[in-house]
Amino acid sequence: MTKIVDIPLLVFALSLIALSFSGQIGALIRLKWRPIQESERQDLALVLAATLTLLGLIIGFGFSMVVSSYDQRRSYEVAEANAIGTEYVRAGLLPAGEVARVRQGLKNYLDQRVLFYQSSDANQLRRITFQTSQLGTDLWSIMEATAAKQPTPTVALAVSGMNDVLNSRGYTEAAWQNRFPIAAWCLVITIAIFCNLLVGYVSHERTEFLLLVLPLAVSISFFLIAEIDSPRHGLIRVGPENLIGLSASLRSK
Repeated sequence: MTKIVDIPLLVFALSLIALSFSGQIGALIRLKWRPIQESERQDLALVLAATLTLLGLIIGFGFSMVVSSYDQRRSYEVAEANAIGTEYVRAGLLPAGEVARVRQGLKNYLDQRVLFYQSSDANQLRRITFQTSQLGTDLWSIMEATAAKQPTPTVALAVSGMNDVLNSRGYTEAAWQNRFPIAAWCLVITIAIFCNLLVGYVSHERTEFLLLVLPLAVSISFFLIAEIDSPRHGLIRVGPENLIGLSASLRSK
């Protein structure tokens, strides 16, 4: 299920097929197994209206949640670029022998962070994660050793900046893992299937076009939720524009 929701077009296709089939099943039940009595039609219309309202509310909740997560990912990308840029400047407060090492390490660390945003290959992401962790450990070791030798306020300021750099990575990666829950996907899909069953069941005629309207609309909604929610697939993605701009700025120095 997790891999399916990571591919928005697949979500759209499967949703359209499943929901259209549900509508046809509902119409088949009405025609072959249990025709609707006219006295029941009004009650069924009320049930259908309530179910569609519930579906709309849950889809709206889904949009709100994924848009919030998307905005959070964008904010953390900006915060991460600011933290790295600030620490690059603060590295000048360190002893002369450590300035070049720290700044070069920050440049390499920044390159890995850019790759984190751009890559969608699982194996490459594992390598990026390992290399980023190693670079972060090396940078912190330098700061720790320098602070032990020279526990001055200026060195403490540089150490604080490095702490912000490492923390910003954790916040970013946590935001990328904050996805629309699988349980919520199951709930909204189940309600959508019931809605389409009811639409097919209460329809006066088995009109193919009318039975495709709701499945198409709901499938497009599911596609947009999956598109915004998936951080590494689809067209709507958070790019490392600020990190790339910072990298270009630092390489020019």
